[in-house]
Amino acid sequence: MFESYGIIALLILGVLVIACLAQLHYFYRIFGKLAFYKQTPPAKMECEPLSVIIAARNESKNLQNNLRSILEQDYPDFEVIVVNDCSWDDTQKVLEEMEEQYKHLHVSQLIEQEKYPTGKKFAVTIGIKAAKNDLLVFTDADCIPSGNQWLRRIQSRFTGSTDIVLGYSPYQKQSGFLNLYIRFETFMTALFYLSSALKKNTFMGVGRNLAYRKDLFFHHKGFANHQHIMSGDDDLFINQAATKNNVAVEISEESFVYSEPKKDFGSWMHQKSRHMTTGKYYKPSHKLMLGIYYSSLFLFYVSLVAALIINLETWPIVVGIYALRLISQEIIFYLAAKKLKCTSILVSLPLLDLLYVFYLLIFGIKGLFTRNRKEW
Repeated sequence: MFESYGIIALLILGVLVIACLAQLHYFYRIFGKLAFYKQTPPAKMECEPLSVIIAARNESKNLQNNLRSILEQDYPDFEVIVVNDCSWDDTQKVLEEMEEQYKHLHVSQLIEQEKYPTGKKFAVTIGIKAAKNDLLVFTDADCIPSGNQWLRRIQSRFTGSTDIVLGYSPYQKQSGFLNLYIRFETFMTALFYLSSALKKNTFMGVGRNLAYRKDLFFHHKGFANHQHIMSGDDDLFINQAATKNNVAVEISEESFVYSEPKKDFGSWMHQKSRHMTTGKYYKPSHKLMLGIYYSSLFLFYVSLVAALIINLETWPIVVGIYALRLISQEIIFYLAAKKLKCTSILVSLPLLDLLYVFYLLIFGIKGLFTRNRKEW
């Protein structure tokens, strides 16, 4: 049977097999860390004082809708610092009204100066410097905790040598295919960074639900190493500061922080274009880890199609390889999605996984050649 394949057909089949094996390695050896993870109950019972930091620009509506859920957390000793970064809407007015009602809310207002542009990193730095507590928890103005136990759950993971706690921030479930894909892409990002953290190879965190110690920030001189990059106040700092022993994850549903997803494709494209500009600044080992997965995913689908086109006699083998990968993916992704309370996204997994290839190609190439943006 193999005699009819030809050299090209055999080469393509070989690429397909290698790509599939690489994918299976990531499924079981890396993503399996989250899929089979059993989170132990919090070992830390005392509540350490903490500061919640939010950088906001033109977020009056989101602050009106979401800030109270943060201010009214069931936590004995905390402050909330909102840095109003040069807003020109009613953000300052909304914050001043809330400040009168909530004594643990503190507002810092930044004024736009043409000679001294700010940006989110500067706003976050101002918030950190204003914080009176060593334990810092970060989120965004368009985020809302799943309940009033968010701070307790995040804080409970700061035990021993832990300096960083990574949380999960899903997007709200709404109707439409765009929303489905946004939630899938968010799941994929979480699957990668949470699994890597559990494997003691942390490469990023998401600023919508992230915590670390103030001492850690100043030990690494804040954002000095990547101050010239507009994005990366979360992932680039964690990429720099994380070690094998100073990171913990918290994935209980009570610790989730939900974000409102973009409603149209153009807005989502703009958001992702900004997010995808930072990956090229990760440590070489982390870029290699991500690059191998993305490359093997691309090669898997390309060689899959090529193998079927060049020689239809190979289809039983090709289909068998595809089925092996798909079944493994369904098992691992389901177990991980179950922990992150988003199994509904897996109904269309084959289609979403294929679209993910095009997503990586478009935004990966765009991220490589996009200049650092001046706005956030």
